[in-house]
Amino acid sequence: MTQPHPLVEIWRGPLAESLHSGHAVICDANGNIREAWGDPATLILPRSSAKMLQALPLVESGAAEAAGLSTERLALSCASHSGAPIHVERVQRWLADLGLGDDDFRCGVQIPMGEPERDAMLRANGTPCQAHNNCSGKHAGFLTLAQHLGAGPEYIDPAHPVQQACLQAFEEVTGETSPGFGIDGCSAPNHACTLHGMARAMAQFAAASEGADARQTAMVRLWQAMVAHPELVAGETRACTELMRACSEPVALKTGAEGFFIAILPKRGLGVALKVTDGATRASECAITALLVRLGVLSADHPTAKRYMNAPIRNWRGVTTGMIRPDARLLS
Repeated sequence: MTQPHPLVEIWRGPLAESLHSGHAVICDANGNIREAWGDPATLILPRSSAKMLQALPLVESGAAEAAGLSTERLALSCASHSGAPIHVERVQRWLADLGLGDDDFRCGVQIPMGEPERDAMLRANGTPCQAHNNCSGKHAGFLTLAQHLGAGPEYIDPAHPVQQACLQAFEEVTGETSPGFGIDGCSAPNHACTLHGMARAMAQFAAASEGADARQTAMVRLWQAMVAHPELVAGETRACTELMRACSEPVALKTGAEGFFIAILPKRGLGVALKVTDGATRASECAITALLVRLGVLSADHPTAKRYMNAPIRNWRGVTTGMIRPDARLLS
């Protein structure tokens, strides 16, 4: 097995004080690895980076069309949102249109992820609900599919028709039989695959053609919804949202817990997947930024790129003490 590759360095003064290692793969639509760092065969849990795969049955089954889902709702079905009003209110209207309420969710109550939203709720002595959960859009999609299939309310059960449809799509698009699953933070199953399999899946999204078949049409509609509504996929100041806005061509980006990140590059037919082995978000955001620069879809001089790559680290007095920067081999 190839060892994890250095991905991101944390510098303080003249020394690289810390190092984040991991694995990264760039794949084309034929499943071929274009470039890789570390071990493409490493087994991973893609966490929330798999939400586009979990949303495929929602679209390709006809459930999204039957429910009249807008591009905003398709973006939310792929989102790990901040729990801002623009997210929560849209999810709540979606639920109401299904004739359902917050108690029908199975994702759990979560205080908003976004600091401004969290602070505002605390100042107002507000109470979060399940619609504030960062995965509530995905779960609204699950409930929409469950209604379409005439299936029962326990849609997160691995044996439920919704989760069986998600597993089938996951295995077919990654090109692998999943060896098992973990339970995600939102209580839904999260299936394992190799990093190569996840990059292969993202490349299939990138190369899909609307109208070719139900699956490819679903892929195109999902990534297009993400690119059209980056503020719904994550939220203001969040890396997914800011980097999608900054790219010079359409690129769909999605973070996952524990240092995971994916990119879908439709104009180039490429998919990217990376995993930071210590689970650090600061490292995955820096590494994906470096790979976007490497692939020519993001300028290294763009202010957003500078926020995540070669960004200064400051102490409590605002003094610059070092920087976070990608390993040089991600760029060269």
